[in-house]
Amino acid sequence: MNERRRFLKRTMTGLTAMAATPAIASDHFISQVDPKQKSRAKDALTYITIKDVELVKLKFDKKTPLTWNAIKKSGGGYPSTTFLKITTNEGITGYSVIKGADKDVLGFVKKIEGLNLMNTEQIWDHMFFHDRKPVAKGKEIHAIGSVDLCIWDIVGKALQLPVHKVLGTYRETIPVYGAGGYYEEGKGIPELVQEMESYVKEGYKVVKMKIGYLDAKADAERTRAVVKALGNDARLMVDANNGYKSAYEAIRYGRMVEDLDLYWFEEPVAPDDWRGNAEVRKALDIPIVAGENEYTRWGARDLVENHSCDIVNIDSIKGGGLTEMRKIAALCSAFHVQIAPHGYAHMNIHAVASIPNALILETYPAKARDFNPALAAFPIKDGYVNSPTEIGLGMDPDPKLVQKYRV
Repeated sequence: MNERRRFLKRTMTGLTAMAATPAIASDHFISQVDPKQKSRAKDALTYITIKDVELVKLKFDKKTPLTWNAIKKSGGGYPSTTFLKITTNEGITGYSVIKGADKDVLGFVKKIEGLNLMNTEQIWDHMFFHDRKPVAKGKEIHAIGSVDLCIWDIVGKALQLPVHKVLGTYRETIPVYGAGGYYEEGKGIPELVQEMESYVKEGYKVVKMKIGYLDAKADAERTRAVVKALGNDARLMVDANNGYKSAYEAIRYGRMVEDLDLYWFEEPVAPDDWRGNAEVRKALDIPIVAGENEYTRWGARDLVENHSCDIVNIDSIKGGGLTEMRKIAALCSAFHVQIAPHGYAHMNIHAVASIPNALILETYPAKARDFNPALAAFPIKDGYVNSPTEIGLGMDPDPKLVQKYRV
């Protein structure tokens, strides 16, 4: 009887270990690789849990200009960035940039203490469904997304691979666009054109500018001037940031610029106006983008089922993190809809590198690093960047910057 119990105990322990680790943890696989890799793989696939957590807040000393889009002002102060830092029992340190309240992020970290961080699906479900009100939108999803991305950084570092390699790389080079073209005091059409041209000189083949703050005719004039200046060197995107109060206003602008072969028309109407988005999409021969202000796979489902857009640009953090972004992409692919995630490029690049129906990566031009050097700009060549080679997400803050700018 004692032998039988010991056998059952060994069997159940083995089954539990198999269930708790990815398929690559099999002894057959490990035996086929280099001894150093074998040791690394075995070490990485132990039970990895949270040992310590802290928020690393950086505030920089160069004041940004005051700019605005169709709905809000930004800048005019000293930029800051907050990193979530999780240290594990194995000595691995993960980082992500957070969005939302500190207490919410730390609260969700506390919820997953003791769980195996290698079990990313289990971790996400525990954060989303366990012991909280069943709200599918808002600040709690920001916190879940922030924590999820930090966990993926840990997983990549545990496996000694870039995160996109863990997920399964689809593309080694990634098309990018330069986001800018904000409204600014004293900034007219010549200054806007000069800004967009500077991004092309940096290596971009697609650039983006803001619309929706001025009347349709004035914004159409700005748009036309930029397209003319860029010529065949680059294509232009426009972003209304939900600035048009009705579909017919967005359509009026769109018809004034429809002949310009714009790359896309982003967020023409209010985020929850799925019908309005669908009307704009039906009326114009310009790809319509929406989703930056939606949450999770259920928000993506509402967008695509209502034929609201051609491209979904759900934010990597608002969307629920990389775990949820993969589900969003899979859902969209069933409708033949592409994704182009909004948000921090250093996290999104792993999604775009690994998701077949990803279209393009949003980045900010190098000049933004003059004000916020927390994350280095990507080297761009002919409109593309290379998939990351650093293990994890590859966005650990520079220790010198932390020492100098930590709050």
